[in-house]
Amino acid sequence: MNFRTQVELPKKEAEIRHSDRIMLFGSCFAENIGNLLLENKFRCDVNPFGILYNPLSVVEALWQILSRKVYTEKDLFCAGGIWHSWMHHSVFSDNTASACLVSINKRLAQAATELPELDWLVITWGTAFAYRLEGNHRVVGNCHKQPESLFVRKLLTIREIVTEWNCVLTELRKINPSLKILFTVSPIRHIKDGMHGNQISKSTLLVAAEEICQSWSDCYYFPSYEIMMDELRDYRFYADDMLHPSSLAVSYLWECFSECYFSKDTERIMKEWEEIRKAVNHKPFHAQSEAYRKFLTQIVLKIERFKENFPYFDLQKELEQCQARLKI
Repeated sequence: MNFRTQVELPKKEAEIRHSDRIMLFGSCFAENIGNLLLENKFRCDVNPFGILYNPLSVVEALWQILSRKVYTEKDLFCAGGIWHSWMHHSVFSDNTASACLVSINKRLAQAATELPELDWLVITWGTAFAYRLEGNHRVVGNCHKQPESLFVRKLLTIREIVTEWNCVLTELRKINPSLKILFTVSPIRHIKDGMHGNQISKSTLLVAAEEICQSWSDCYYFPSYEIMMDELRDYRFYADDMLHPSSLAVSYLWECFSECYFSKDTERIMKEWEEIRKAVNHKPFHAQSEAYRKFLTQIVLKIERFKENFPYFDLQKELEQCQARLKI
């Protein structure tokens, strides 16, 4: 007997390799997947604007990268002594405008350099509700807990989303014809939209993603929302807030993601790296012992051998970590 409904995963139409360059945009789930990719030594840039929730905010972020926008103080606002950008998450906010601008423009310049060389763009949409500034109707990426009177809240239509994304995808193809785009809808429920509103929002995103993927042969869809709702519907798979996936659920979604987009060779490389990563993070009882020094020497050799086989792996941090311990 089977006691759960299993979501049919997409066939392996495309492969994500360690040598690929990847950029991720979107909600908290983009951070979950992005951090796991980084942990497994994929070459990723995760959320150059910080967490973004709705499709039009992500489109605006892409246009700003494409145009190589440089932020100035007039693009910021100050509230409670902290400088913010309407398009950026609060991780970019700072006590001074200059410090805020440095972090914003550094990530923008990095993303603009990377975009033409990317192999994959991974997009996670969280909600179809968008906030626009009252007066200029400009879509914002983050409200920074400012008064509701400053914004107009609107449920985006499927047509709006598809039209805006078709425009930006056309432009992306001009600078990077081989770019592949992977869409997913975040499994995180937006309780502020209301439970019915959340369902309307998610269904809008699902239909919009389907339309885009039907129109573009190199656009793909991964069913993270469906897996969470159908396979992991029990509350034991949720975090304490009963809205976000638990660490166990994220691990299962990662397994499904791996099954869809990683080859056997990629999985083998990941397994090899995991053994080295665990060894690097091992905490000995006697850090000064000769046995531990031999253990570290072996790890260094493994890292150097791994680097020779896979030159695109960035292993400098782990190598320096081991070498620093050997000098103690």
